[in-house]
Amino acid sequence: MLSDVMEDYLKAIYSLQMEYGPPVSTSSIAEYLGKTPPTVTSMVGKLEDRGLLEREKYKGVELTTEGETVALEVLRHHRLLEAYLTEHLDYSWSEVHEEADALEHHISEEFERRVAAALGDPEVDPHGDPIPSADLTPPESNGLSSLSDHSVGEMVVVCRVSDRDPEELEYLSEAGVTPGTTIEITDVAPFGMVTVRVADSGREQSLPESVAQTIRVRAPDEECEDESISTV
Repeated sequence: MLSDVMEDYLKAIYSLQMEYGPPVSTSSIAEYLGKTPPTVTSMVGKLEDRGLLEREKYKGVELTTEGETVALEVLRHHRLLEAYLTEHLDYSWSEVHEEADALEHHISEEFERRVAAALGDPEVDPHGDPIPSADLTPPESNGLSSLSDHSVGEMVVVCRVSDRDPEELEYLSEAGVTPGTTIEITDVAPFGMVTVRVADSGREQSLPESVAQTIRVRAPDEECEDESISTV
């Protein structure tokens, strides 16, 4: 049986693989999880011994099929829990990440099935992240782009936002920049601010480039489902 920490590592490696591609360096894992490089190296060795990842010296690691399956199961638990907490227990979308992190390792498959059924088998969580299917098939990528990659005058639809920073989520919620919202880029400042106009309200909001980089968008005539960037 895997420990909670092992599952957290696998989930983190999966997320980094989706964002940057394999192999994933130990320094990237350390930064992502807030761990020291020696601690990461030790855990990577344990996961390698269990056949959950492969390690290439001086380059990094990549999940095996078994390791990816574990990561997808944890992600499914996490994102279903976020959706359930938001929809049925009146949590705000800025509160659910930490709660889901605590619970994701400890729910049974029957509980997972009932949560999914109660939600109507949703495809995405409150932040727009795709929920892996019950058979743990990896979500397909539809090539979402970062808001920061777009130019003044472009209209885009918000598909996903990062769920890792509660203050950032509260900021985006107040600004009306949420999944499904159509926005227009009205200004890109040389010092790193991206200003957008929210279509529904006409309100303009300036976003730091670091925030704009984490917002995944699509063209108005495209679909949102994508796993190119994982935010858990």
